[in-house]
Amino acid sequence: MKAVSIKEPWASLILSGKKTIETRTWSTKYRGDLLLCASKKPVSSISGCAFAIAQLIGCDPMTKLDEHLACCEIYDGAWSWFLLDVRPIKPFPVKGMLGLFEVDIDGPV
Repeated sequence: MKAVSIKEPWASLILSGKKTIETRTWSTKYRGDLLLCASKKPVSSISGCAFAIAQLIGCDPMTKLDEHLACCEIYDGAWSWFLLDVRPIKPFPVKGMLGLFEVDIDGPV
């Protein structure tokens, strides 16, 4: 499954439903299920773990209108990744990487 690492506090904000737009300095043409993983640092209850699956439904250059749902201000080169249907899963350890990466998932999550 395609996966992406997200730093805190943004990972927890996505998990809580307050953040539905993830921002990156790069775009992607990928659409579909995306495994969300929390970076190891800073430390939180989900650090170093996959914590949810979401639908990545779009990716566009960030606009001022995206700030509220992205929980951050617009910045140079920002892309908005639109997440829908964030489904929490039982956290399991994942070695994060830069960019989109593959995680083998055995059985239901």
